[in-house]
Amino acid sequence: MSDTTYTPPDVWRWEAESGGSFASINRPIAGATHDKELPVGQHPFQLYSMGTPNGVKVTVMFEELLAAGHAAEYDAWLIRIGDGDQFGSGFVEINPNSKIPALVDHTGDTPLRVFESGSILMHLAEKFGAFLPTSGPARTETLNWLFWQMGSAPYLGGGFGHFYAYAPEKWEYPINRYAMEVKRQLDVLDRELATRPYIAGDDYSIADMAIWPWYGNLVLGRQYNAGEFLDVKSYTNVVKWAEKIGDRPAVQRGRMVNRTFGKPELQLHERHNASDFETQTQDKICEDA
Repeated sequence: MSDTTYTPPDVWRWEAESGGSFASINRPIAGATHDKELPVGQHPFQLYSMGTPNGVKVTVMFEELLAAGHAAEYDAWLIRIGDGDQFGSGFVEINPNSKIPALVDHTGDTPLRVFESGSILMHLAEKFGAFLPTSGPARTETLNWLFWQMGSAPYLGGGFGHFYAYAPEKWEYPINRYAMEVKRQLDVLDRELATRPYIAGDDYSIADMAIWPWYGNLVLGRQYNAGEFLDVKSYTNVVKWAEKIGDRPAVQRGRMVNRTFGKPELQLHERHNASDFETQTQDKICEDA
C-alpha cells in the first residue's frame, strides 16, 4: 500500500479488510453478527460502554450527578469494541448504530433506550435538572457547545487520530489535512476560554463534560501521543481549563469506569457500586487472584 493516486471504481465494493487497528470490526452494513443478551444490574440506569472519550463523557456525568447528591446510581457494563461486543443482538437492540455508549433508563413504566453520547448527557441533565440551564441564553450556549463537540470530534478521532495513530501506513496528505483542522478547533476553544472559566460561561456543564474527554485529554498529552506534533502547550487557555476539570474527583472516577488500558489501578472494568473504586480496580483484582 503506497501514497499514490487512487482512481475510485464506478461502484465501491467491500472486498477485503481495509487494514489498520480496527479493521476486524469495520464493515459497511449494520445489524447484529451474533446473539448475546446484555446483563442487567440492580440500579435504575444500565450503561453499556467502554472507556473511550465518548464513553467517558457519560461516566463523568453519572459520577458528577452522584457527587451532587442526585439519585443517579448506575451499573456500567463493559462493551469490548475490539472484540465486537457492540454487534451482539442485545446491544444492537438498544443502539442500532452499534456504537458505545448506550443507556437503558429503567426509571419509568417501560425501559427507555438512549444512544449517542450527547443524547445521553441531555437526557440525564433534564431528568435531574443538573449541568444544563433550563431555559434562556445560557441553555442555548450550552447546547451550542455540546453540538459543536458532537460535530467536531470526528475530525479529531476518526480523522486525525486514525491517520496519525492507527492507519497501517503514514500518509502525509490526510495527516496534514486533519492536523490543520484539529489545530483550528483547538484555537476556537482557546479563544473562547480566554474570556470564561468554562466553555459555555460561568458554570460547569454537560458541554465541558462532552469536550474534555476529547480535547482536554489531547492537550494533557493523553491522546495519540500527539502533544508535541500538535504543539498543544501553546493553547494555554485550553490547558488551564483541562487541568481544572481533570482535578475534579468525579471526573477522575468517571475516567476509570469501563477503562481497559493504562495503569491497572486506574482501570475499573465494571462499576456497580461506589465502593468498586476501592475494591474492584484491576490492581486489586490481580492481587486477589
